[in-house]
Amino acid sequence: MKLFTLLSIVLCTLPNQSGADRQGTREIPTTIAPFFNPPSKFAGNFGEYKSPLIFDDGTKVKSPADWQRRRKEILQTWTGFMGDWPPLIDKPTIEYLAKERRENFIQHQVRVEIAPKGQMVDGYLLVPDREKLMPAVIVVYYDPKTGVGLGREGRDFGYQLAKRGFVALSIGTPEFASLKAPYKPLYDWGEGDTPLQPLSALAYVAANCHTTLANLPEVDPKRIAVMGHSYGGKWAMFASCLYEKFACGVWSDPGIVFDEKRPNVNYWEPWYLGYDPDRQRERGVPSDDKPRTGPYEKMFLHGYDLHELHVLMAPRPFLVSGGAEDRPERWKALNHSIEVNTLLGYKNRVAMTNRKTHGPTPESNEQIYVFLKHFLAE
Repeated sequence: MKLFTLLSIVLCTLPNQSGADRQGTREIPTTIAPFFNPPSKFAGNFGEYKSPLIFDDGTKVKSPADWQRRRKEILQTWTGFMGDWPPLIDKPTIEYLAKERRENFIQHQVRVEIAPKGQMVDGYLLVPDREKLMPAVIVVYYDPKTGVGLGREGRDFGYQLAKRGFVALSIGTPEFASLKAPYKPLYDWGEGDTPLQPLSALAYVAANCHTTLANLPEVDPKRIAVMGHSYGGKWAMFASCLYEKFACGVWSDPGIVFDEKRPNVNYWEPWYLGYDPDRQRERGVPSDDKPRTGPYEKMFLHGYDLHELHVLMAPRPFLVSGGAEDRPERWKALNHSIEVNTLLGYKNRVAMTNRKTHGPTPESNEQIYVFLKHFLAE
């Protein structure tokens, strides 16, 4: 099967700014306005991260036109690490299995086509009782039930958003991206095909789910976001950064940079960025007995980090709902995204809230809903 590179897929359109620009002249709600600025101790502090505003040949990005070239360069580099996407599905199949009324919305149990060869994922589609076009959010997690309030408490993002007038699609991990060995994410397509790293494969899944929602008559295709918590936060981060049609993204405590001091920031694991088809590493923090594998090894040793992925969002807005893994010092990485947005003439595009716990709280969740309403409401 012939593969199109992720670069060619993404660059076929201009950046999707409509959802963000729609709110360009409106004030940020006072309840979340403080979270668009780093604490004074981190303001202007870029840490030891390499500047994304320097080309690979050492020259500096000086203009928005320069940035478009640099953006392509970053995307091409990361695609080289993670593998090429198969072609996106033009009209993904959606199978409706059951439905029931819940408060002010209809809950559909569905199966959605998310990869070639008819691969499907189970999910729930929540459609509020409204006649006009609605914003939509894809909620990603280990399982689809949690996102609609049928699982662990405090992670019912889809349910809460549906009550607030958003169409919500909640999905779980596809079969091909199992978190159990052996890991073969989107691998068996044909001789010579490059295996995708799991997080890129999951981003591809989310991109096809975006198309599914965009094709629904109830949904405004320019106002679709993706969000998730923890594992789902990693998934949502890669999806929103790699697929420009997402109007914005919310990442709840995924660990937004590489950090081998934090075991739960485990991008080195084979189900994230450490996948190697020829060897399986033992689970755990990298050490002499548990060496780094896959692209993660190359990224880490050559000084690449996830702030280079974050900047692909510009000028689309994103919120880091930080907890135990994403403390205020993560602003050192986020300041690079602020700098890119400033170059492009945008402000208030990068936000981070903070809580002490890894798990979401009622307060942190309400901040998420205010953020999404601001950037996706009419």
